[in-house]
Amino acid sequence: MKFLLTCLLATIFILPLQSHAFDDFWGQTGHRVVGKIADDYLCGKAKREVKRLLKRKSLAFVSTFADEIKSDNRYNEFYTWHYINIPLDGNYEDSEVNPKGDLVTGIAYCKKIITDKNSSDDDKAFYLKLLIHLIGDLHQPMHIGLQEDKGGNDFKVQWFYEDSNLHRVWDSEMIESFDMSYDELAENADYLTKKQVKAIQEGSVIDWVNETHQLTKKVYVSTEPGENLRYRYSYDYFTTVRSQLQIAGIRLAQVLNELF
Repeated sequence: MKFLLTCLLATIFILPLQSHAFDDFWGQTGHRVVGKIADDYLCGKAKREVKRLLKRKSLAFVSTFADEIKSDNRYNEFYTWHYINIPLDGNYEDSEVNPKGDLVTGIAYCKKIITDKNSSDDDKAFYLKLLIHLIGDLHQPMHIGLQEDKGGNDFKVQWFYEDSNLHRVWDSEMIESFDMSYDELAENADYLTKKQVKAIQEGSVIDWVNETHQLTKKVYVSTEPGENLRYRYSYDYFTTVRSQLQIAGIRLAQVLNELF
């Protein structure tokens, strides 16, 4: 009886945390894919400095740090850094800036601390871990979503007959349904020529935001509230998910190469 009661209590406390965890980010697998892919594009100097600051931990390992600290109220100021709200017919430059900060301002601040000669290694490491995560978030279409539905969190749908929302489907459910580890997904990223990689690396952070927002529009207009999303949705969009993870990894490496 005591064993059953312990299990029941564990379920009560753990399930809400798991449910909430899916609502705010590329899932853990997605972020780790981004970090793993970025490793392959780092120059030697950047790789050495990143390894030093992270105390030899990998980009994939620290890629979820910015979500893990959401459980600590001391870091509430960073919550709005994970997303941007842009009207479907708008772009970043013409949209209202969140006074608490957003993905663009958060990334800029991380870069500032990392390149400041007066910053301690601990501060540089902290903001490096945030930066790794934010570059990933920038490429998830629902992180550049609408304010009125909280980036798709209030856009209710079903995923294989289970209650879900559009944000969660893109963050984790398509990825987890594919049932590959982050290593496997990274190793099976599409082959790209040097010319293609160079094209991906071009542009500013704001250019990348506006590019992702073009995908956001397609996601919204192609999905009906309450729709039961299943195999066909993955068939139509999982290639896009994989592509966005790969692009994010390549651009993360580019940012780090420039910083170091």
